[in-house]
Parts: sequence; structure tokens; C-alpha cells
Amino acid sequence: MNDSKMRMAQTTAACVLALLVGLTACGGGGGSSPPPSGNNPPPGPPPAPPTPPPAVVGEGPFIVVDQFGYLPDQQKIAVLRNPVTGFDEGEFFTPGASLRVVNTTDNAVAFTGTATAWNSGATDPTSGDRAWLFDFSSVTTAGSYEILDVDRNIRSARFEIGDNVYRPVLVQAVRAFFYQRAGHAKSAPFAGAGWVDGASHLGPLQDANARRFDAPNDASTERDLRGGWYDAGDYNKYTNWTAEYVISLLHAYTENPGVWTDDFNIPESGNGVSDLLDEVKWGVDHLVRLQNDDGSVLSIVGMAHASPPSSATGPSLYGNASTSATLSTAAALAQAARVFGSLNTPDFDTYAAGLRTRAENAWAWATANPDVIFRNNDAASGSEGLGAGQQEVDDAGRLTKRLVAAVYLFALTGDAAYRDYVDANYTHAPMFASFWLSPFNAGVTQPLLFYASLPGATPAVVTAIEDRYVSLWDGADGWGAVTSRRDPYGAFITDYTWGSNAVKSLAGAMFVDQATYGLGPRTSAAIFDAGAGYLHYLHGVNPLGKVYLSNMGALGAEDSVDQFYHSWFADGSAQWDSVRTSTFGPAPGFVVGGPNPSYSWDDRCPGVSPACGSAVLSPPTGQPAQKSYLDFNTSWPLNSWSVTENSNGYQAAYIRLLARYVN
Repeated sequence: MNDSKMRMAQTTAACVLALLVGLTACGGGGGSSPPPSGNNPPPGPPPAPPTPPPAVVGEGPFIVVDQFGYLPDQQKIAVLRNPVTGFDEGEFFTPGASLRVVNTTDNAVAFTGTATAWNSGATDPTSGDRAWLFDFSSVTTAGSYEILDVDRNIRSARFEIGDNVYRPVLVQAVRAFFYQRAGHAKSAPFAGAGWVDGASHLGPLQDANARRFDAPNDASTERDLRGGWYDAGDYNKYTNWTAEYVISLLHAYTENPGVWTDDFNIPESGNGVSDLLDEVKWGVDHLVRLQNDDGSVLSIVGMAHASPPSSATGPSLYGNASTSATLSTAAALAQAARVFGSLNTPDFDTYAAGLRTRAENAWAWATANPDVIFRNNDAASGSEGLGAGQQEVDDAGRLTKRLVAAVYLFALTGDAAYRDYVDANYTHAPMFASFWLSPFNAGVTQPLLFYASLPGATPAVVTAIEDRYVSLWDGADGWGAVTSRRDPYGAFITDYTWGSNAVKSLAGAMFVDQATYGLGPRTSAAIFDAGAGYLHYLHGVNPLGKVYLSNMGALGAEDSVDQFYHSWFADGSAQWDSVRTSTFGPAPGFVVGGPNPSYSWDDRCPGVSPACGSAVLSPPTGQPAQKSYLDFNTSWPLNSWSVTENSNGYQAAYIRLLARYVN
């Protein structure tokens, strides 16, 4: 217990209350003192009042800001925090009376103001913090700044204000996909000296000669399945998820095409095509290789792991085709055909035409084979050890995938059969079936909004989708959470789970989608301020003052992710484990999973391995939800992947949201 809280604990309950509410004196019990009698000595001097607690105890962070910065006309709110519960509850902070926004170039004061208590001084249960809000939106002049609490001599991290403060961040976030490429060399001009590596998984019996999982010795099953992306911290390639990343990145492109220039320093830079589309094509070409002649699509490629990736020598094995993988691919190839076809060049016209044929063939096969299932890494299916995450879905999941595929095929072809399928099945989506609208079901909600924007969509269905979305998102978990500042950090979500950072990005996009599709009565400024709150959270406006992207110090972050679970940037690696202790640390720009209150060690701990330690790590465990995080990558048996592992899904969701704030 720190000194200030120990002193407070030694006072009476009434005295503690007096100190907490700011009274300047604190006496003993009630009633008056008896007069001195002739037999008693006169009373001595009154006791000194208890020493009030210091205004600051600990290292903080106590003032958290977006460490990359703010757009000039954007709402700008710094959060000042006093930790009440959680691992940092021994720290203490109360703001002084005067806060300044100081230009770090010349120390000029750009703004002076005071902080306002969040929720009348209540403690937020999700963060364990008591918070104050400091609005400095009136500062619009470009420059480098920090927030200074004059009385406490406490400063925030430095940040920028400018028209394009997020563009360098976007470039690094997109480049993370380049580092995730399988079968492509990471050469120095593009990877940087710290992350140079040869092309991975191109050795004997690897991706170019992959064999079926149940016939590893049968050469007749060999397939060329090169390319694609390592899915996450594991190197496996899951078709369902690859297709979703393609769709998300294509939406990022179409929603703000002017952002996507040809200079992101990837091998295709300078070829006259947006580098984002070059990266998408890398994923699309892998999906093409996964498709069988009958239109079906293989479900997974399981790959060997090592650090660096090029040193992995084990075989690559693939799983059978499935209905879900085929429907996911139909959707992705349809949207890719639509976007690449819009480039209007002979080469891309031909490419798009081929993708259209493949998408329609996939739909036809899935229609004829609606219930073909393949479960990977499943002992009952004979696939144990193939991949890590389970990519297969249930009956409801296949229905959703068929609905989504119909949306994108209709967008591409205008064929009434696809429109009719959407019209007959859109009410199966959660916002209709159960009046539930949430970032957790964005995978079907966003495609329905896209459908409602298409020429030729059925007007009554368009109205139903748009009205239901606006009505539900006006509720307590959407706009209600914004207008009431339900989360002091400005990025409310209902639940913190594995991958909570992806949920944050998806939630922010749900606000921005109202501007994208022209929905609801709110102004663009209000919409973009609401969505930006989720970016600010990921950029440091959170209880940890943590930028949830890896190794971003060179781009201005004072506290970004130091280490995370990834097979390349492995625990103990002298080169890549940690920014602080390794030669290079992990590559920059990877979005990690984020706070996860469900974290635990392996269920056989503590006995299974000395690496378990004597108790489960805290943090992440035993914390308020937003503090259920720790930078660590110690793998099994501490299972750091459930907190810090990256995912291309997290990455794509973040890129799509961030791109809307880049000029």
C-alpha cells in the first residue's frame, strides 16, 4: 500500500470521507469536549490535522492522448485518470486546476482549460479508473503538442495536429500484410534491414507441392498452393478467413480510393496500381489456387513454423473442400472482380472476367453441395494437428455465408437470382432475427448495408435494412453510448473478449458506415468524431496509455506494443522478441488482440511445466476488463496468444476504419 493510502487508512471513516470530498480539515468524533475540571490539567494543543494524500503517486500514465495525433477539425479529448482498482490501484492522481496544451517546438501555450469529472466522479467498472475529460478541440493549428497539468507537473505523451497525421500509420498497418506473405522474400529495400528473410514454405513438399492432410505420402494429391498470408501469429492459411480479409480490404479501397497510392514501399510499388490492390491481389491469387475444377474450394493449408519463417522445413498439408470455404471464396472473388474490373485496363479486364467465372462456379457448387463440412485440427475428423484455429462454421454460419455471397454476386452481375436470394433471407441476420446490432455481427451487417446501396436492390428491402440499422444503433450500445460518454475513454463496447481490439475497430466503423451510406440524421462531423474515439483508444486513449500496434516508436508512439505472440518474433529471439531487449524487435504496424478478461494459463498448469510459475499471470487475469492486457509472447503454457497475438482480421478491420481519417 502506498504512503498516501496508508495514511488515509489510519484515519477514521469520517476523516477519510472528508479527505475524499476535499474538506480542508478533518477532526475526531462528534460532540463537544467537556470543560476542564480543577482536578484535570488543562488540555494541550489540538492535534495536527492528518496529512492529506499527495496529489500524485506513481508513474502513470495519468494523462492519455492519441499518441499519433488529431485532425485539425476533429474533436480532441484527453483523459486524465486515477487508478482505483486493478494492478495499478496503488497509484493516485487528481488533476490540478489548470491544464495547458503546449506546443513542444517553442513551448507556446495554445490553450488553457480545466478537466471535467466523468460521470460525476464515479469509477468506471470496465477500466477500474476514475476519470476526467479535457476537451481541447479548439486547438486546430498544425504542430506538435503535449498536455501539461501545471499544478502537478504531469505531462501527456507528445502528439501531432495536422491534416494527415494518420497516413504514416496507415502505411505501416498495410505493410504488415507484406510481412505476412507466405512464399515471398522479405528483401531489404522493402522489409528494412531488421526483417529481411527469404521466401518461406517453398521447399520440398511445402506450398508448391502441398499434399492432402490424410495422404502425406501420396504424390498424386500434390497441389500448388503457394502465396496467401500467414493468418496470424501462426503461419496457417484458412480459406474462410482469407476471403474475409480480402473483402474488408476491398471495402477500405472503394470507400476512400484517393488514399491508396502506389508508394507504400512494397515490391509492387511504382507499377501504376494502388499498393493496397497489389496486396489484395496477393490474397486473391491464393484463393484462385485453392479452387478445384468443379468450383469447390479447399478449406485450409497447414504449414510448418519456425523463426524466421524461411527456416521452416516441415511439409504443407491441405484440408478438403467445404461449403463454407467455397461460399466465402465466392463472395471474395465476386467483389475482387468488381473492383479490379473497375480499373478498366485490358489486363485487369481479363483478370476480373476470370474471377467472375470462378465466383459463379463456386456459388453453383455450394448450391449443389450445401452441407459439406471439414473440421480441421479435430481428432474426430482425423485432422488433428492440421492448423490451429477452427475455421469451420455451423448451419447458421453457412446460411450467413450464402447470404453474403449473394450480396457480392449481385453487386457484380446484377443477376436477379442473387438479389432474390438476399431478399428472401436477409431477415435471418441478427438485427432482424433478434433485434441485435453489434460489432460482433458486423460480418453480415456491413454487407447488408452495402446491398442497400446498390442500384437495382429491392426498394422495400433497402428501406427495411436502413431503418432497422439506424433505429438499433440509436440505442444504448451505439449512439446512446456516445452521447452519454458511457466509456470514459470514448470507445464503448459491450464485452471485452479475445480480439477486443478488432471489436473496437468494427464498432468505430459502424458509426462511420452511417456517413458511407448516408444513414441517419446526424452530421458528418458527429459521425466521424464518434468513430474516431475508437481509433484514439487503439492509439493510446486507454487505461494503459498503450498504442496497440507493434514497434511504432519511430512514428511517434511513446508506448506501443513491445512484444506479441508471433512465430517469427518468437519469445527469446535475440533479434525479434522485444523492442526493448532484442536487436530489432517485432516488425512495426501489427495490431494485437488486446485486453481479454477470459485469459488463463494452460489448464494443466501449474504442474505441467516450470514455465507456468506458481500462479496465473496478473495482469492479464484478475483485472478490470480494459486492464486485462500484458505485453508478452511466452506461448505455451502461458498461452499469450489469447491476449497479444495478431490477426489479419484485426489488421483489416483497423485499416478500413483508419483509412476514413486519411486525406
